[in-house]
Formats: sequence, C-alpha cells, structure tokens
Amino acid sequence: TAAIVVSALTFLLLTASVIFFPSIKIGRAKIGSYWVVALIGATVLLIFGLVPVKDVISGLTAETEINPLKILVLFFSMTFLSVFLDEAGFFGYLAGKAVKIARTKQIAVFAALYFLTAILTVFTSNDIIILTFTPFICFFCKNAGIDSAPYLVGEFAAANTWSMMLIIGNPTNIYLATSAGIGFVEYFRAMALPTAAAGAVEFIIILLVFSRKLRSPIAVVSSEYAIESKADLIAGCSALSVCLVFLVVSGYVGLEMWAVAAVCAVVLIAVSVTVRIITKKGWARLWSSVKRLPWQLIPFVLSMFVFVICFGYQGISAEIGALLGDKATVWTYGGASFLAANLINNIPMSMLFSGISQGLSGGAYLRAVYASIVGSNVGAFLTPVGALAGIMFTDLTERYGQGFGFKKFIGYGALISLPTLLASLGVLALIL
Repeated sequence: TAAIVVSALTFLLLTASVIFFPSIKIGRAKIGSYWVVALIGATVLLIFGLVPVKDVISGLTAETEINPLKILVLFFSMTFLSVFLDEAGFFGYLAGKAVKIARTKQIAVFAALYFLTAILTVFTSNDIIILTFTPFICFFCKNAGIDSAPYLVGEFAAANTWSMMLIIGNPTNIYLATSAGIGFVEYFRAMALPTAAAGAVEFIIILLVFSRKLRSPIAVVSSEYAIESKADLIAGCSALSVCLVFLVVSGYVGLEMWAVAAVCAVVLIAVSVTVRIITKKGWARLWSSVKRLPWQLIPFVLSMFVFVICFGYQGISAEIGALLGDKATVWTYGGASFLAANLINNIPMSMLFSGISQGLSGGAYLRAVYASIVGSNVGAFLTPVGALAGIMFTDLTERYGQGFGFKKFIGYGALISLPTLLASLGVLALIL
C-alpha cells in the first residue's frame, strides 16, 4: 500500500541521513537531519489521508499514559534536572574525582569512569551522560596521551545498558512501560537483575577487547573540575532527589510520573530565578541549561507517533504482530526489537512494538514489553542508527577530534552488544 511505501522510504532516508549527513547547516544554525526526514514523511502521510488527522489529535489529547505529550514532558523535565546539575559542574567534578582516585593506572581509570557512568545513568538518563561525559573523555585522553577508544566505548555501552535499570533511564523505557501501565517500582523489580547481568558481561568483554591498550601508562592526568555554583548544586541535587522519591511512590499514591517530574523542574527553575534575582548573579547558566535540552526530539517523536497511528489504522501493526506470533517470548521480541531499532531507530521502534504487543495478554504481554525495552537499550550500541544517543555520540567524538565513524562504531558494537543482549534476555526469561 501507499502507507508502506511512504514509511519504507522515510525509514531508508532516516538511516541514510544518520550515516551520511547527520546534520544540516542553515547559516550558523546546525540542525539534525533525522527529525527533518521524519517530519516530511509524517506530513506526507497526513496530506494524502493515509492516516486520519482526527486519530492523531485523539492520540495527542488522550488521558492515557501512552500520550506522547506526557512522555515528552517527563523526559524533558528529567533532562532539565540533569543538565542543570551539569551546568553547576556536578558531573565533571565527579568524573575528575574518579580519575584522581584511580591515579595513573589505565585499568583503574577505565573502571572508575565505567562505573561512574553506570551509576549516574541509572539516576539520570543515557542521553545526558553521553552529552556530558563524551567531551570530558575526549579531553582527558588527549591530555593523557592515551587511546580514547576503550573509554568512549565503555561510556557509551554503560550509558545504554544501565539505562535499563530505572524507567526514567531512556525515553523508550518510559514509552513502553507507561503504555503497559507498569509503575516505577514494578519496573525496577523486573529489570534490576537483567540490567546487572548485562552490565557485568559487557564490562568483562570490554576489558578483554581492550586489554592491551589499557596496559599502557598514562602520561599526564589533567582532570580537575570545579563546582561552578554551590547554590545551583544544592538546588539541583535537592530537586533530583525529591523527584526520584516521588517517582518511586507515584504508583502507590495515584500520582502520574510526568506531573511529578514537571513540578520538580518548574520548582527548580523558580528557585534558580529567585536566587539570581536576590544575588544579582548572571543568568548564563540557567539559560544554557534550557538551550542544551534536546528540542529536536519533539518534532521527531511527534512525527514517529503519526507513523504509529498510521500503522494501526492501515493494519500494518497487526500483520507484524502475527509474524511474531501470539505466544510472545522474551527471545522473539527481544531479538526483533534489537534489530528493528537499528533499522528505524529505537524511538519509533518502541512506539511500533508498543502497538504490536497490545494484541497480547497476560504474561505474554509483559514479556513482550520488557524484552522490547531490552532491545531498545542494547540495540543502541550496535550501530549509530540504533538511538539518538548514537547520533549525538558520533557527532561529539568528531567535534572533539576523536572520530568514531560508522565502521568503527559497528565493529566494536557487534562484539559487545550481542553478548550483552543474550545475557539480559537470558536473565529476563528466567524471571518472567
């Protein structure tokens, strides 16, 4: 049908854009090509009536957890809390301390950065860690005269594996889990062990792959970062801590997660504005936090939502669901979602698999959802196409002179992602 043709062309162009022209320069502005391609495809579907406009509007205004507007509010609120802390120097300070404690042994430095990345990813999000730690690692390795590959691979893999631990770790977690009515605590109970197993396997594999490079000594260690503002640090840490506490209890007291995160972000902004008015300090840090938010994610997610509605309307989702079978297993949905993420990116994949899995019931439904969550996270480090984090990562490494092109990315990604996927799905299958 016409819908399949438009969708196929859009996803092919989306993949090509990520590989060959990830950004478009208009004057001084630099915008991501991925969301432009997605927006054009969604517009074509709407113009030619391949998806009813009323169905899209109904989906955007629905009082359900799957509402993409609620998911965007939750993600952007949590992202603002994390970016604000980074602007205060929090993440850089922790990274510097970790490197200083590890001293000059590369293996110790690598382990310190890997586990710091893992811990911070659990409580913030994978995208934030990629944006924050990638420049730090590039600078550190250049100053120390060492190969950046082990550290960049370790950071990216850790950020996209340990992001499975909590529901807030990845937008795909949020979308798939909330669409299934899975709460914060219920999610953690199911995903804690699979995430830990995946992280352990991944860490060992990376050590084996880079064992020779990690034996060479570090020439110079220059990694001191200072806290930019203690007032902002206290406000940011308090807001993030309170937000996490209320997210944990939200399912028990009838609070929606997006509302909890939004209130905490708004309160942090109000406190920050008040402090600046009283102290008459500059507004640069607050303004920078707002500018650093991934605004281009909004048109991308909304465009992909149009495709998902189209797939349901045209019966495409039902056909894919029939191919996967009505007795969903962790392995079928985990493997399929892993591959699909690297064909169309993990955000549209998650939206698509959310719709497909809703044709299941009981235990089969939960297995499909959790397995798809694993695929959406681990699939991010097979190719740069797998996630927006991969697009940002390759762009940052090129910008800071530590280029991580498509071939290099997939070379390391295939070695690490496949065993990690097997470990996480294996433990998940035992639990569910």
